[in-house]
Amino acid sequence: MNRTQKEAFVEHLRGQLDGAQSVILTSYQNLEVNTINELRSEFRKNNVEFHIVKNTLTKLAIAGSDKESIGALLSGPTAIAYSMDDAVAPAKIVNDFAKKNKEKFEVKGGFIEGEVLDVAGVANLANLPSKDELRVMILRLFNAGPIEMLRTLSAGPQEFVMLLEAKKQKDEA
Repeated sequence: MNRTQKEAFVEHLRGQLDGAQSVILTSYQNLEVNTINELRSEFRKNNVEFHIVKNTLTKLAIAGSDKESIGALLSGPTAIAYSMDDAVAPAKIVNDFAKKNKEKFEVKGGFIEGEVLDVAGVANLANLPSKDELRVMILRLFNAGPIEMLRTLSAGPQEFVMLLEAKKQKDEA
């Protein structure tokens, strides 16, 4: 990569990281190419960017930004996962993958909303509900009110009909 390409890459990465909801840093040492490709496929399915980056170029990209504090985590082989849409998705995927590949893949840390996350922080972020899960929860809440109202309104007439039926059976006996 020549100097012009490096400068273009740094500018591209800076723009991407500035717009990212969260950034997760990992170490991918000793992973086989097929395994990395499977991981990339999982990231693509969830609209998450994943790049193996040079630490020096990444430090240049984050220089002067709010993410500059993650520079301390940039040592050894580093890969970055980030998403523009969902802050939780990169952490979930990385955390699950790290559990399956303990010796070859590890989480270094992350960054979300001005805070640097350690490994435990990334694990906590991974346990939060994703954007889609939150949408489902909200829809359930919206539907719960009208459903309960219908049950309440129909309970009176149903009980009245059951009372009349019981009276009818008593009179017949």
